[in-house]
Amino acid sequence: MFDEMHGEGGEVRPTFQVIEDWLRGAASEVLAGKRQEAERLFRRIGITFAVYTEGGDPERLIPFDIIPRIIGPDEWALLERGLRQRVAALNAFLNDVYGDQEIIKAGKIPARLVLDNPAYVKHMVGMRPPGGVWTHVAGIDIVRVGPEDFYVLEDNCRTPSGVSYMIEDREVMMRLFPDLFARAHVAPISRYPEDLLQTLRSVAPPNAEGEPTVVLLTPGQYNSAYYEHTFLADEMGVEMVEGLDLTVDEEDIVYKRTTQGLQRVDVIYRRLDDDYLDPEAFRADSMLGVPGLMRAYRAGNVSIANAPGAGVADDKAIYVFVPEMVRFYLGEEPILKNVPTWDCADPGALAYVLEHLDELVVKETRGSGGKGMLVGPHATKPTRAAFAKKLRARPSDYIAQPTLSLSTCPTFTDEGVAPRHVDLRPFVLSGGDGVRIVPGGLTRVALQKGSLVVNSSQGGGTKDTWVLRGPRQNGQSQSQNGQTQSQSQK
Repeated sequence: MFDEMHGEGGEVRPTFQVIEDWLRGAASEVLAGKRQEAERLFRRIGITFAVYTEGGDPERLIPFDIIPRIIGPDEWALLERGLRQRVAALNAFLNDVYGDQEIIKAGKIPARLVLDNPAYVKHMVGMRPPGGVWTHVAGIDIVRVGPEDFYVLEDNCRTPSGVSYMIEDREVMMRLFPDLFARAHVAPISRYPEDLLQTLRSVAPPNAEGEPTVVLLTPGQYNSAYYEHTFLADEMGVEMVEGLDLTVDEEDIVYKRTTQGLQRVDVIYRRLDDDYLDPEAFRADSMLGVPGLMRAYRAGNVSIANAPGAGVADDKAIYVFVPEMVRFYLGEEPILKNVPTWDCADPGALAYVLEHLDELVVKETRGSGGKGMLVGPHATKPTRAAFAKKLRARPSDYIAQPTLSLSTCPTFTDEGVAPRHVDLRPFVLSGGDGVRIVPGGLTRVALQKGSLVVNSSQGGGTKDTWVLRGPRQNGQSQSQNGQTQSQSQK
């Protein structure tokens, strides 16, 4: 198990020295008071996620840990290169499978995994979104098992969430510990909403007039990420709309209803699943979408981010082939590794998984949020036996992976400072004018001792992620399109 703060001999790694010095001088009662203050701040701001299936108050705070995670400049440089490479390959894959399907013809990926996948949207066949970008906002889940050993756990190419917690975690840490923040020389992340808006405007349809009008389409207040929808719309300075707020005219133009009449919409940042986007094209019973939206999209009169059909790229059975995508489309070796994965649809793989169920993590290929999965080493024998029946009944619905020893970071618990397992979700923005990545991401932490499950719906929490400035980052950040932009925190 890799300890991000301490080496094998117990020495503090240089990146964490500022945290070691701070913790040595901080009394536990002071830290406990700061943790309570952080909770009050989150409650006052209203940073919640919604759970409507477990009874009780559905609006819940995600637990926040006050000890930040530290990533050195060289470590971040490696991660950033890998993220750019991986997302480029995923976008190339989406362009291909909705176009010429060369990767399938070359025998690099089975046709059934793509063409028979429920996330493969046949309405998108032959389509090429503006700039060839399908997944404008990608959340790539990464775990660390060694000094330079980073693995991608999964790719989120549909409607990844969590960026609001990344930004608010930073705001709270700066308010609680301004002196520590200043001493650590942390790279800023505050320009993410501005970068997001610029990315969305960069993929506006060619016939947009003047500055493109962007809206954020939400399914409404009962969605678990509704807080994030309101936060991002407010931070970008765009209107948040629901399906009933939009209409499509006979010329296949999308408009939003306003008190001054109809106003044309050029770009829709949708936080709504494909099935509910347009009752004419998908689920006829959808009350959340916009009738005619896909007609307007196919006519080239509106852009949708992320593009419908992008979800086929983040299916867990497709995940197995992402390294091959990097080689096939980019002619490069993958910088970020995949976790070894068994596709249970393969009889030989299924037999192995069933025989080693007590050693593996088994996931639904289309599951999310840590639900529907089995962590074999932590499951009881009856639980494993029940899960084995599911596997035999529907093997193509599952993949299996070894139980990785996720890295740990110091975390403030009721018993004091102790190591807890973490992962990282950086956010990659891809537009018609390049790629943007703010330095850091959402660190999720498994708060229960020994637990590897970091999902908030399963009791996990979050940490602020501090990427330390390198020589070139000292006051500036280099964007992908070659322009140097000064950075400042709020």
